[in-house]
Amino acid sequence: MFTTAFLDLAPLEEAGGTVALPGSKSISNRVLLLAALSGGTTVVHDLLDSDDTRVMLDALRALGCGVVAKGSTVEITGIGTPWIPASPTRLFLGNAGTAMRPLTAALALLGGDFEVSGIPRMHERPIGDLVDALRQLGCRIDYLGKDGYPPLRIHPAPALQLDAPIPVRGDVSSQFLTALLMALPLVATRDIVIEVVGELISKPYIEITLNMLERFGIAVRRDGWQRFTIPAGSRYRSPGEIHVEADASSASYFIALGALAATSEPVRIEGVGASSIQGDIRFVEAAQKMGAAVTSGPNWLEIRRGAWPLRAIDLDCNHIPDAAMTLAVMALYADGPTTLRNIASWRVKETDRLAAMAIELRKLGVGVEEGADFLRVTPPASWRPASIHTYDDHRMAMCFALAAFNPAGVHVRIEDPKCVAKTFPEFFEALFSVARTGTPHIPVITVDGPTASGKGTLASEVARRLGYHYLDSGALYRITGLAATRAGLALDVAHEHTIARMAEGLPILFLDGRVILDGQDVTDAIRTEEAGMNASRVSALPAVRTALVALQQGFRKLPGLVADGRDMGTVIFPDAPLKVYLTASAAQRAERRHKQLISKGISATLPALRADLEARDARDSNRSVAPLKPAEDALLLDNSQQTVEESVAQVLQWWEQKQAFPRNA
Repeated sequence: MFTTAFLDLAPLEEAGGTVALPGSKSISNRVLLLAALSGGTTVVHDLLDSDDTRVMLDALRALGCGVVAKGSTVEITGIGTPWIPASPTRLFLGNAGTAMRPLTAALALLGGDFEVSGIPRMHERPIGDLVDALRQLGCRIDYLGKDGYPPLRIHPAPALQLDAPIPVRGDVSSQFLTALLMALPLVATRDIVIEVVGELISKPYIEITLNMLERFGIAVRRDGWQRFTIPAGSRYRSPGEIHVEADASSASYFIALGALAATSEPVRIEGVGASSIQGDIRFVEAAQKMGAAVTSGPNWLEIRRGAWPLRAIDLDCNHIPDAAMTLAVMALYADGPTTLRNIASWRVKETDRLAAMAIELRKLGVGVEEGADFLRVTPPASWRPASIHTYDDHRMAMCFALAAFNPAGVHVRIEDPKCVAKTFPEFFEALFSVARTGTPHIPVITVDGPTASGKGTLASEVARRLGYHYLDSGALYRITGLAATRAGLALDVAHEHTIARMAEGLPILFLDGRVILDGQDVTDAIRTEEAGMNASRVSALPAVRTALVALQQGFRKLPGLVADGRDMGTVIFPDAPLKVYLTASAAQRAERRHKQLISKGISATLPALRADLEARDARDSNRSVAPLKPAEDALLLDNSQQTVEESVAQVLQWWEQKQAFPRNA
C-alpha cells in the first residue's frame, strides 16, 4: 500500500490483464456485525482487509466477541443472548458509516453504557434521524457534541416501546434503515414495523441488507420500499460459513478502465459478476450506455473499449450512489456533457463529494455545473495537469486515477494516496499491474557517484518518499560476484562470458529491504568489503555489464524508479528526467566507512580506507567500459557536510521543479 504524501501518475496509454478485487465493504461489515449478534461461531471467508473492517473488528473485540483472524478468513464467536456488556465501553469507529450507524442501533437496543466516536469527518456526518427513531422506542442516547451528529453516549434503556410503526427518513442515508433492520431482530418479541418517510435513496444497499439478514435467519417482509416488517420471534442464526463477494463499487474503476483503455486485450475482473447481490453491479449498465463492451460470467467481468469517444449520458444515479462517482471521471472522455442526477447523498459521505468532485474536476480544465443533487460534466477542451486533493476520501483518489489516461498526456498527482486503505488498500498496485504506457513516460531518477558516497541511502529514501521502485545496481554486481565465486569462477577475463551468461538468468528479488537470490537471503553476504571489491571486478568485464543492462532496465516500472549506481544516468537510463551525481570528499567517505565497519566489529584504519577508496575511484574512473563520471545533465550534490535528510530534501526539491503542474494546484 502506498503511504506517501502524494503519488505522481505518469501519462497512461493502455490497459489489459486481470484484477482480483478485495471483498465488499458493505457486505463485510454487515456480515461481521450479524455474526457478532448470532450465537456460536461464524467463519467469514474473503473478508475485506481495510480501515473500515479493522475498526469494526476492534469494536467487536471490545464488546466481548471472539475474533480469530487467519489471512482473509476470520472466525467470529458471537455474543449471543442474553448479553451482559462490560460497561462503560468506548468504541472508536474512524470514518466508517457502515460501523457507526448499525452499531449505534444495536447497542442502544441491547442495553449498556457506551460511547461511540470517530474521526472529525465522522462527527460531521448526520445520524440524527436514526437517533430520533431509536429515542421513540425508548432508547437513551445523548449527543456529546453537536446535536444530530456523533459522538454519542448510549445509556441502558428502560422498557422498549415497539407497538407502533417506527418512522425513519429515507432521503438522507440508507444506512439509517439498514441499522434498524439489523438491530430490531434482537428485540422482536412481536412484529415490528418500520415505515420509511420520504423517498428511500440507495435502495440497492437495502437489498444487500435484506439478503444478509436472510442468510442469518431473519426473513423481513416488505411492502415496496416504504414498509418493512420484522416478524415476531426473529432470532439470529449463524450460517456457519459465509463468503464475502468482491466489492462491486471497487469494480467500477476497472470497468471504467476497460472502457477507456482496453484496446488490445480486455480488463478482466475476478471476484464479482453480473449476478452480484450488490446494487453497484448496475454500474455495468451505465458503462455500457457510455460505450463499454462488457461480457460477464457468474464471478467475473471482461471489459473492452467499445464506442470512442465515450457517449455522453443523462442518468438518475440513485441506484449506484458510490459507483456514480466513477462516471463523473469517465465523462471527461465523452462526446458531450454528461449529467448525473439524484446524487444528493454524496454530500453526507466521507466528504461533501459533490463539492469536492466539482473543485477537482475544474483543476483538469473540465466544465462543471454543480447543483443540489446533480453534477453536469463537460469534457475539457484543453487538459491541464493537476494535483488532486482527495479530502481523506478513498473514492476521490481512485476515481481521479483514471484521469491519467488523458489523451493530452498531462500528469496527474494524487494527494494522500493512502486514503484508499478505507476499502481497497492495494488499489494503486492493482492499477499499475494492468496499466501500460510507453517506457519514456515512466519517470526515473538516477543517483550516481563514487563508492561510499551514500548513494544507496539517499536513493532508497527518495524512492520511499515518492512511492517508486528502487534499484540498487551495485547489489546486482555484488550478487553476480557472489554467485560467480560460489560457482568457483575467477573474476577475470578468462571467465568473463561464463559469468555473463550466469548474470543474465540470476533469480533476484528485492523484498522489503532484503535481497533474495534464488530463494536465499544474501543481504548480509553482499555487504562485505570483499563483496564490494568483487563487484568492482565483475563490473569491469564488458560482457557482464552488457548482460546486466537489460536486467537493470527491467526495473523501470510504474509508477517510477529511483536507481543508484555508477552509470545509471550515463548508460542505463540516459533519458532519466532527473540525474543526480552524489559525491563527498575521500576523507569524508573514509570516515563514514570507518564508522560503519567499527559498528560491525570490523577493525580498520582511516588511512587505509581512504587509500582504498581513492584507488577504487581511480579504477572506476579509468575503466574502458562505462567509466565513473557524471552525466552531462546531472546535478552535482556534494553531501560532505549534509545530513541524509538534507540530501533527500534537495533531491525532492529538484524533482518537484521538474513537475508539470503547480505545487498548490
